[in-house]
Amino acid sequence: MKHLTQRLSKKTYLIAPLAALAGMASLPAQAWEPTRPVEIIVPAGAGGASDQMARTLQSIILKHKLMKQSTLVLNKGGASGAEGIMDTKGSPGNPHKLMVAFSAIYTLPIAVSLPFNWRDLNPVAMIAQDEFLLWTNAEAPYKTAADYLKAVKAAPAGQFKMGGTGAKREDQIITVALEKAAGVKFTYVPYKSGGEAATQLVGKHTDSNVNNPSENVAQWRAGQVNALCVFSDERMTYTAKVTKDQSWADIPTCKEAGYDVQYQMLRAFFLPPETTAEQAAYYADLLKKISDTQEWKDYLAKQALKGDYRTGQDFVKFLEQDEAKHKTLMEEAGLAAKK
Repeated sequence: MKHLTQRLSKKTYLIAPLAALAGMASLPAQAWEPTRPVEIIVPAGAGGASDQMARTLQSIILKHKLMKQSTLVLNKGGASGAEGIMDTKGSPGNPHKLMVAFSAIYTLPIAVSLPFNWRDLNPVAMIAQDEFLLWTNAEAPYKTAADYLKAVKAAPAGQFKMGGTGAKREDQIITVALEKAAGVKFTYVPYKSGGEAATQLVGKHTDSNVNNPSENVAQWRAGQVNALCVFSDERMTYTAKVTKDQSWADIPTCKEAGYDVQYQMLRAFFLPPETTAEQAAYYADLLKKISDTQEWKDYLAKQALKGDYRTGQDFVKFLEQDEAKHKTLMEEAGLAAKK
């Protein structure tokens, strides 16, 4: 092979093979990708909406071979999700740990002065927003939100039990807001996950819960619970029948029933601190590929999720606004830690 040489001070220096120089110019830069299995950290218990979503993503990645490495879903729901959040924060520079994020990234620091802020992590992308509904046991006589809340109002304060996921989190925030809107008082009963809250409602250990669609859909389809209203300013758009008689779109808003309480929760992903923009971009691209699959679109429809993919500055702006909203809601509900 011929080489390009240069003579300086009577010495010959090898610069590079001409063919290699040409080849180097045409090679693309190697993008980052995982080099070992990726842990998907779920700061919630098994069976809840976050857990279900993580396992759905895992199955889509596997089916479409979207990653060379495998994924492992790990539930770290202790201390109302603080276990998973602090585990991620405590893994600086580890790009093989991807945390599922929901409103606990705001509520925990506000409620218990957790030494954490979402800015401590590396924001990757948001993939959806989740609704919340008011549910009662199907054997109860209540057919509408107004029927149920009138009964709660007529009973001694605290006689009716509202189940929810964790304390001072989204379910309790909604419960307190509903109490104010309806002039009622519940006994709030926290559980480890929405799945457990659903089981307790079916077993009549609570009178109602404010679960996500995905956390109660199996019981709704089986005729064990009734969906009374959705905490949104507009009805859900999914018109396929879930039960014999109802689709998600048939459920009225709580505002229609006279109780103007609205709440949606982000479904997003973060990397630990000190990970790079390139590593975040890899997972953002992975999530975009997932969101484009038919399996994900089917999952959105089945669980009544609102698809909402955001990354970069658009995602950060959403986080800033959503954090401010949660701070206001929690202060008004008396759930913020005293300073």
